[in-house]
Amino acid sequence: MAQVLEFKLPDLGEGLTEAEIVRWLVQVGDVVAIDQPVVEVETAKAMVEVPCPYGGVVTARFGEEGTELPVGSPLLTVAVGAPSSVSAASSVPAAASASSVSSDEGESSGNVLVGYGTSAAPARRRRVRPGQAAPVVTSSAAAAATRVAAPERSDGPVPVISPLVRRLARENGLDLRALAGSGPDGLILRSDVEQVLRAAVTPAPAPTTPPAPAPAPTPAAAPRGTRIPLRGVRGAVADKLSRSRREIPDATCWVDADATELMHARVAMNATGGPKISLLALLARICTAALARFPELNSTVDMEAREVVRLDQVHLGFAAQTERGLVVPVVRDAHARDAESLSAEFARLTEAARTGTLTPGELTGGTFTLNNYGVFGVDGSTPIINHPEAAMLGVGRIIPKPWVHEGELAVRQVVQLSLTFDHRVCDGGTAGGFLRYVADCVEQPAVLLRTL
Repeated sequence: MAQVLEFKLPDLGEGLTEAEIVRWLVQVGDVVAIDQPVVEVETAKAMVEVPCPYGGVVTARFGEEGTELPVGSPLLTVAVGAPSSVSAASSVPAAASASSVSSDEGESSGNVLVGYGTSAAPARRRRVRPGQAAPVVTSSAAAAATRVAAPERSDGPVPVISPLVRRLARENGLDLRALAGSGPDGLILRSDVEQVLRAAVTPAPAPTTPPAPAPAPTPAAAPRGTRIPLRGVRGAVADKLSRSRREIPDATCWVDADATELMHARVAMNATGGPKISLLALLARICTAALARFPELNSTVDMEAREVVRLDQVHLGFAAQTERGLVVPVVRDAHARDAESLSAEFARLTEAARTGTLTPGELTGGTFTLNNYGVFGVDGSTPIINHPEAAMLGVGRIIPKPWVHEGELAVRQVVQLSLTFDHRVCDGGTAGGFLRYVADCVEQPAVLLRTL
């Protein structure tokens, strides 16, 4: 006999608590194999495909495309077992499927995500006792009874995570405090709200005594305009930048540098016929050399322990603008890479950012960030530190400007360099020394060779 197993949205790691359904990869009635991707979701970190740990027939899906689901809420149910019973299981009503749980003997891979986090043990599942049937909502009256039986919450927050659920209830005049959530710890899900709304539109038998009309909700005055939810990448950026401004006492120093010789050096390196070296890779190589001389800027602050933690490795983040918003991919062990290796890794991560295939692991763990905002045609900026890092180097556009070179006025390729740093990890002398060393390497690349 087939069993109906429920697959919940797994823990996607990196402290994420919810994800938005971007695209379903299966339909109800489809046969899926173990570890087959069934849905594409977008988190605050990246777009990922979520594989199902069960093999069988999809009997129900929970959440439409564009719905934001909390971790632990149902994604879909799968009927597994003998082929003769799979077809019968596929006709189980969605409400019953959502309440079904697997036995300990259910076949499962234990995998949760493609590419990372796939070796975790299967989640602990409850056993359904023989003869124990899951409750099924069979009519609008039963759905309405669910709402009436829900406990009134006079104090404390309403257990709702998704702003979509709140908006759906608000637009339909539904009091969320009157609902009993079917999610973990009584969490109110979108399906709970929709169930009550469906019951409300179904004609009920006319009562002998008509009830008193409910007072019409008073419309709240709201400013006119377009509201854009802060979620996904945009929401994550907003949270991180706000936290940076709130917690880090930052300061900025800047300097103009003559980048003519650096540009000549790059042309000479790329004329040898080998792999092309990017300007970003040369700047990154300069950064890692500067951090070796000024390790205070490759650190983080632990305020609970009241300690500055100097980090042994340089994981270099770089700002990349994409259609989904600003992301900061991280080049691991940048201090151990040469210019050719850095160029290749920058190219790989940039392409992954453009296509939305960066994993959470490629977007976290940075220790220092390089921000080349010169690609936007601007000269300078005051970067906001990428919390919990301690510094960020900003690079403006490189353009011809009048410059005094060897005692004479000349037209040179000039760039403005900006360093924003956490004043808790060092004073202005250290920050100035770092920035001056970077500028010296930009103006005379041979300086870098002398210090290696």
